[in-house]
Amino acid sequence: MRKFEIFVVTAPGLEKPLAAEIAEAGFKKPKMMPGGVRFRGNWQDVWRANLCLRGAVRVLARIGNFQCMHLNLLEKQIGEMSWTPYLRSDVPVKVEVVTQKSKIYHAGAAKERIEKGLVAALGVPISNEAEVVLKVRIDNNMLTFSLDTSGESLHKRGHKPAVSKAPMRENMAAMFLRQMGYDGSQTVYDPMCGSGTFVIEAAEMASGLLPGRSRRFAFEHLASFDAEAFAALKATDTRVPTNRFYGSDKDAGAIRMSLENADRAGVADVCSFAQKSAGEITPPDGPPGLVIVNPPYGARLGDKKGLFALHASLGKALSARFSGWKVGIITTDAGLAKATNLPLETPFATVAHGGLTVRLFTCEVP
Repeated sequence: MRKFEIFVVTAPGLEKPLAAEIAEAGFKKPKMMPGGVRFRGNWQDVWRANLCLRGAVRVLARIGNFQCMHLNLLEKQIGEMSWTPYLRSDVPVKVEVVTQKSKIYHAGAAKERIEKGLVAALGVPISNEAEVVLKVRIDNNMLTFSLDTSGESLHKRGHKPAVSKAPMRENMAAMFLRQMGYDGSQTVYDPMCGSGTFVIEAAEMASGLLPGRSRRFAFEHLASFDAEAFAALKATDTRVPTNRFYGSDKDAGAIRMSLENADRAGVADVCSFAQKSAGEITPPDGPPGLVIVNPPYGARLGDKKGLFALHASLGKALSARFSGWKVGIITTDAGLAKATNLPLETPFATVAHGGLTVRLFTCEVP
């Protein structure tokens, strides 16, 4: 089967843990790039990357490129490309164009010519609402064509409609857990669990559940799709973890959401959620594990007033009762992390998150 470049998009700052995940999943020679990781593979690799990679935002298949400096040649060159291995004539396509440092400098005009060329070559319907998206990048007069094989962002696992007011995206949660050394064997506790993202993600990882098992993908509408082969990829073994996963939150609505989301994800049997404030937390029975928390930042949920006291209360509870546990705190503000009075370090890159820049601070509680 012919190989081509596959580019896996992630949140800027999470390229390193994503590359580690990709290598661990058996994909060959992953190479980090700004905003993602690339490797070479075939269509089955595209399907598996969408289905299995927890750190991915979307998976792009690079299907071709050529040089062009004139709009009036663009439509003709598009018509001469071989589209039938990729696109179906009965499935609508959306075209997106970005251009820089090129003689073709008007993205809208380029989009129009590309659409005309596709219609002439394949008779494919063009629609801005289409699930199949052809992304065209024009850079230094070189056009690169990629198919977005994911559709909706891959952080949408397909079984979590209930979210809290300021949620941590699932792909980010998975990569922060990886950065903390989580391998599926440790107990995980989130004392400000919101809609349960960290707890559920950790439980799924320990259970061997595929992140994309409950959703559909754009590649299912491509000419290259083989439903039988994809069904075989989805048929993986799961396991019942020996460890458990805990979340608490002062908000009763958050606990209700977490319980519902864990149930939909199929991990309710290994998750426990309780209503309590950050200062009231106590460790579950068993050996020390991981505490991971994404507290309010202030910039995200309004006034920072009171947040220093909240972080101090959390730090006091962790210092008093969680000796030997590894702690991870995600925040925009080093001052808030410092307010915990824990010996936190920042060995990782900053990460773009919803217009903000966040960082994972970690330590082992003395």
